Amino acid sequence: MGREVRRVTKDWQHPKRPDGSFKPLHDGGTYAANAEDWLKSLAEKGLQETIDYWGRPPNRQDYMPVWADAEADHIMMYEDTSEGTPISPAFKTPEELARWLADNGASAFADCTASYEHWLNTINRGGAVSCAIVGGEIDSGVSLK
Repeated sequence: MGREVRRVTKDWQHPKRPDGSFKPLHDGGTYAANAEDWLKSLAEKGLQETIDYWGRPPNRQDYMPVWADAEADHIMMYEDTSEGTPISPAFKTPEELARWLADNGASAFADCTASYEHWLNTINRGGAVSCAIVGGEIDSGVSLK
């Protein structure tokens, strides 16, 4: 993908590395599925073949927390070209998040920014691809209709 809306708690603070940069985190909903797949491979193929194919087993600390819907009442925009790091603070409504992204020139892709309307459409869709080539021009996925 490229940009993804993630539901968070009001006071969620994305973890940082010792150098102050955000630690990439996979979407929390995928931890259980990845752990199950790793264990299934372990049972069927053995340790060495599983490690050769999957690498180390999934680590819960590499994934976003999973909150109950009532707790995760805010949203944040994440880049998920890697595992995922935030590009915005948490907001209660899609409109507040879109306004912040547009007003602060948040990256829609590389050095491309996007309008309030494009960000709001992306938030309502849940995310956008990184970029697209339209008419021979590269544009951010956020700017697509």
